[in-house]
Amino acid sequence: MGDVESWIERDIANVWHGFTQMAAYADNRPVIVERAEGRELIDVEGRRYLDAISSLWVTTLGHRVPELDQAVRDQLDRVAHSTMLGNGNRVVIELAEALAPRVPVDSPRFLFASDGAAAVEQALKIAFQYWTNQGVTTRTRYLAFGGAYHGDSIGSLSVGDGGFGTDIFDPLRFPVLRSPSLSEPGAVEAAGDAISAHGTELAAVVLEPLVQGAAGMALMPPDAVAAVAAAARRHGVLVIHDEVATGFGRTGTLFATDQCGIRPDLLVLGKGITGGYLPLSATVASEAVWSEFLGADLSERTFYHGHSYSGNALAAAVALRHLQLIDEWDVMANVTDRSAQLATRLSRDVAVLDPVAEVRQCGLMVGIELAPPADGLRWGRRVAAACVERGVLIRPLGDVVVVMPPLTITAAEIDRIVDTVAAAIHEVTSPDVPAVRDATPVSDQSSDGTTARADH
Repeated sequence: MGDVESWIERDIANVWHGFTQMAAYADNRPVIVERAEGRELIDVEGRRYLDAISSLWVTTLGHRVPELDQAVRDQLDRVAHSTMLGNGNRVVIELAEALAPRVPVDSPRFLFASDGAAAVEQALKIAFQYWTNQGVTTRTRYLAFGGAYHGDSIGSLSVGDGGFGTDIFDPLRFPVLRSPSLSEPGAVEAAGDAISAHGTELAAVVLEPLVQGAAGMALMPPDAVAAVAAAARRHGVLVIHDEVATGFGRTGTLFATDQCGIRPDLLVLGKGITGGYLPLSATVASEAVWSEFLGADLSERTFYHGHSYSGNALAAAVALRHLQLIDEWDVMANVTDRSAQLATRLSRDVAVLDPVAEVRQCGLMVGIELAPPADGLRWGRRVAAACVERGVLIRPLGDVVVVMPPLTITAAEIDRIVDTVAAAIHEVTSPDVPAVRDATPVSDQSSDGTTARADH
């Protein structure tokens, strides 16, 4: 415990926070977390905050889950880490075996990494080498979508769209074929036309199924996702589904792809895979893709890629127990019930508010788009701050307020979130409350200092 101001000073003196303007860090009143209980974070002064963004979309069952804590302790008694480059590890094999019947990929093989961007990078390299291993040298491009976000490594930035400071790195990004977001009218036809016209050049189509999270929870119909996959199949183009954000129950099914009725060639997993405990991600390849890498030892068909901590045993152990608990606790039934409750409450108490332009929801993924009457009012940032003052931690993307609670959220906590967001919107947008503008002009920003997308 201690004074939050002194902790912020110590933080600034030593830590560089990602996606954060450090010159404004202290002014934005960051929460300095010391511990957690259940679905609440507790700061260094003992204040509690309901974690309504699942600690940036990673926490699924809550914090300090006894069964997950024990899984880490048990694995520590065995081994914390051993390399997966040329050798195996028992718990990593068991995790892959448990995931295999659950993922929407035919005869899957799992290449583990530590975060979503790294797993996307793996998928891009696999798709490229899949073709070169067959002697095809013309398929070197990717079809990506407007509003997409796939991570902040160079490859994932390339297939992602603009925003989040991406323009700075444009000289480093490789060009891709870009089609409108599948949330827009006519986008399916545009994507089909692009695939038809450039099919022989494309290594893969890369998309986030159902929800583009970083685009302010832009929603796309399942049949649109399926139609793009069908077009890709007709032209022999691989399909990569990025489920870093949508995977592990967020959309109402274990994977968003399950609702689309297709089987991608490559599936990218991350965030919720360990329940928010440890860094882990995976690139899942179908057997048809994986088999094209088989050949003589040390041959050019080998996938020369891997990280020091790929398949970390501690992370794999907690991921395995997490997957088991999803079944044992019937977590998806709670997601169904709480999603319906959330939809009812949002429709009744938030969507009807004049400052709200639209509410977008898929399962427990929600984006509340605000409609400020002028530029520079930063309603999203200020609503988030007002929520934090009331003890509910959320994070905006520009003027889209994002709510993504843990899958174990209770009915009372759903009511608490909606009541808090509604009160915060009223406080910030009420005509008798003067708008507070920054002393220096800045782009509309999220709660952690990131520049919002220009089109959201």
